[in-house]
Amino acid sequence: MPPVFAPHPDGLPWFTEGGTETELMFRHGFEFDHFCAFTLLDNPKAMQVANDMYRRLLDQIAIAGGCALLGGLDYRASADWGALVGYSDAALEDIQLRNIAFLRELSAPYADQIPEIRIAGILGPRGDAYALNRTLTEDEAGAYHTQQIAICARAGVDLIWAATINNVPEAVGISRAAAQAGIPVNVSFTLTADHRLHAGPSLAEAVTATDAACGSNARPDSFGINCSHPLEFEPALESGDWQSRLRSFRPNAAAMNKIALCSLNHLEEGDPEDLGRQMGALARRFPQADIWGGCCGSWDKHLAQIAPAVMAARRQQV
Repeated sequence: MPPVFAPHPDGLPWFTEGGTETELMFRHGFEFDHFCAFTLLDNPKAMQVANDMYRRLLDQIAIAGGCALLGGLDYRASADWGALVGYSDAALEDIQLRNIAFLRELSAPYADQIPEIRIAGILGPRGDAYALNRTLTEDEAGAYHTQQIAICARAGVDLIWAATINNVPEAVGISRAAAQAGIPVNVSFTLTADHRLHAGPSLAEAVTATDAACGSNARPDSFGINCSHPLEFEPALESGDWQSRLRSFRPNAAAMNKIALCSLNHLEEGDPEDLGRQMGALARRFPQADIWGGCCGSWDKHLAQIAPAVMAARRQQV
């Protein structure tokens, strides 16, 4: 059987961070090349800001009464991206272990305020999530991502969150590598304005094809959607048994094309209250989904709306 990310015993949802990179870059003015936020772990001022950011997030989770699933700055802490910013394999391992240690240290004081706190390792695609890159085979994807997954295993993370995946072969390779390492993985797809993966398949096709290619021993724990606003992904939620595999929703804050968002050079927060209402509606529609947070443009202000809306939906279902 593939590794499983166990639900909370009381059925409480897991609340996560939002768009860490956009928050650090556009709200707080920190620069990092190639979207490699992990380089900020070597910047004491940036890490003090990050510490304060996460504490505001944890405060909202404590108020809502849910559980915490925290990921950090490791979205691009893999070999190709690391090489672009001058990090060797050894330096990448060190920075990723420090990233996990940072999350554990900052969340420790909340152990008596939040029912359970778990840690996720974040893994992004080998190429650009918003472009058609050189097509990876399943085996190439697995070989590439094994290094970062192995570091997460040594750090003892609870879940791999494979974020902004835009093609099926890479999803398959990541899932197989995570199963080999004994770590559950949530494969989170990102969709275009056409409500499909950039590589072409619909969300339903991508979930079904990934599960079929992985088989019963290596399929991911679950799937999700991130870095897409509900306007992009709602039309993709077509009916079918595949929906039961959706466990995570982490939307962008603003109802704008994600490429346009990246070119604004400022934070676009959208309407946090409306986003909270939309996530509450999704929580009622998908009772099996228990991982909720945000992506680009969102942080504690948005979770302050999302978390109570999700909690209210869960209380209605008991």
